[in-house]
Amino acid sequence: MGETFYIFADGDLRRKDNNVIVTNLEGDSKNLKAEVTDEIYIFGEVSMNTKVLNFLSQKSIIMHVFNYYGFYSGSFYPRETNISGYLLVQQAKSYDNENRRLSLAKEILRTSSYNIYRNLRYYNGRGLDLNEPMKEIQSLSDRLEYGNSINEIMGIEGNIRKKYYSTWNDIIKQDINFEKRVKRPPDNMINTLISFVNSLIYTTVLSEIYKTQLNPTISFLHEPGTKRFSLCLDIAEIFKPLIGDRMIFSMLNKNQITEEDFERKSNFLYLKEPGKKKILMEYDNRLNQIIFHKELGRDVSYRYLMRLECYKLIKDIIGEKEYSGFKIWW
Repeated sequence: MGETFYIFADGDLRRKDNNVIVTNLEGDSKNLKAEVTDEIYIFGEVSMNTKVLNFLSQKSIIMHVFNYYGFYSGSFYPRETNISGYLLVQQAKSYDNENRRLSLAKEILRTSSYNIYRNLRYYNGRGLDLNEPMKEIQSLSDRLEYGNSINEIMGIEGNIRKKYYSTWNDIIKQDINFEKRVKRPPDNMINTLISFVNSLIYTTVLSEIYKTQLNPTISFLHEPGTKRFSLCLDIAEIFKPLIGDRMIFSMLNKNQITEEDFERKSNFLYLKEPGKKKILMEYDNRLNQIIFHKELGRDVSYRYLMRLECYKLIKDIIGEKEYSGFKIWW
């Protein structure tokens, strides 16, 4: 596994010999060691030239860019070298086949809702009574099987999320009034956290897709668009409860993140730099966390679980094995 580098300082990103050097405004430099770098996250105002971009492409290093406020702006996605015309055709055919697409979309949502259910089960009984929302989520999840269209199952998924988010005020020990998910823009610190963490998961999934032969623009649950890697949205649905939500619960309940990490004047819309750094450190730790994979019979990281999800999709697309999403068992 390669390393991930997070750049906060304003400055300059350039190539020097066979490495990438970031230099801040004070003149301090850091070598990003291109030979072991997988991805770069930029949160500061960084200048660069095409020499750097060409070098990143040669080394297959993805660069994700966030603006000053921590909102995801876009990614530099190097020229693909791990490609398969055959898989691309089969992936497009799977999307174009209404039954196959619906089948894959249902499994993605079944897996996501199951992982949501497991989160509630984890907290149920630990001073909380979440039996009623758990029953409702299970009932809604059962209805996914009978959905006849993408829009219909997306509507069910929306109701699952609504019921799930209604429990967050109980799970989170800090006194935060969180009534519903609001995205553009977030309207309180929890919505801001969700948006920031979800964008991290989206970009990590993109980095893992890049290492496979999948095309990130051809998706099954989310409608392919012209300005997004929609397959990342599909796969991220599975890992948001496992990685993102559990991290948010933990950091808030341990007071690792508090109101002091947000800009109050913006109604907690923006994370301050120290808050972002704490989240990124915890996120990186979780991605590198190891679990024993039952089917593989060996230890794998949370990050590698995302790539395994890509491989399972590939097997379904080429007709080798029906796709089954990754479900939490703990």
